[in-house]
Amino acid sequence: MADEKTGILKDMLKSSVYVVFFGGAGVSTESNIPDFRSEDGIYKTLTKYRRSPEELLSHTFFMAHPEEFFDYYRGNLIFADAKPNRAHLALAELEKRDILKSVVTQNIDGLHQMAGSREVQELHGSVHRNYCMKCGEKYGLEYVVNYQDTVPKCRKCGGIVRPDVVLYEEGLDMSVLSKAAAHIRKADMLIVGGTSLAVYPAAGLIDYYGGNKLVLINKSSTPYDRRADLVINDSIGKVLGDAVFEQ
Repeated sequence: MADEKTGILKDMLKSSVYVVFFGGAGVSTESNIPDFRSEDGIYKTLTKYRRSPEELLSHTFFMAHPEEFFDYYRGNLIFADAKPNRAHLALAELEKRDILKSVVTQNIDGLHQMAGSREVQELHGSVHRNYCMKCGEKYGLEYVVNYQDTVPKCRKCGGIVRPDVVLYEEGLDMSVLSKAAAHIRKADMLIVGGTSLAVYPAAGLIDYYGGNKLVLINKSSTPYDRRADLVINDSIGKVLGDAVFEQ
């Protein structure tokens, strides 16, 4: 049955000229990046920090307790050794073939770019971008990872260097959001993968799609399954890899 559905996916890709991919944490878990929202991730966080991930990653907590924030952030959101998996590589290949026009991602790990994708809308920012809150000086991931103290400080002015990621209580970057919406609106095929579609406003982006090739690839069911033209409950790396690379 899965092979049959992968065949349908292949045919859909062949007949499409403007494909957009919208992905979440499930795309990166296959690169061994754990989903901090998983039961296991939440349990470990509550056990160690006595607080929920949502609280630890909130703007309020960051401003009040930067040391605890960075301790949690470094250990749970940065995976510098992670490598792109078959899903990332398949999407980069589709862009190379000029079929895929954009990747819209909720992930902050930069693995799509590492795989070769160029047109990537990062809804929640990226761990690879960091900036001084005081003077705006920009820093890469290595600066934050290798900084001697818990809270990274700017070498120019001494201000706190924060990751360019969207924390809880902060709004999404409207220019990124509107670009993502524009791509989805233009798409003749939308593939959604590795996301439960439970986090808003990102999940609401699907509403911009008006075509008849909505594909959902997720290990478990989502609230949008009934609206989809094709639902595949399987590994996203396997499905996309087989659809793109297997003859």
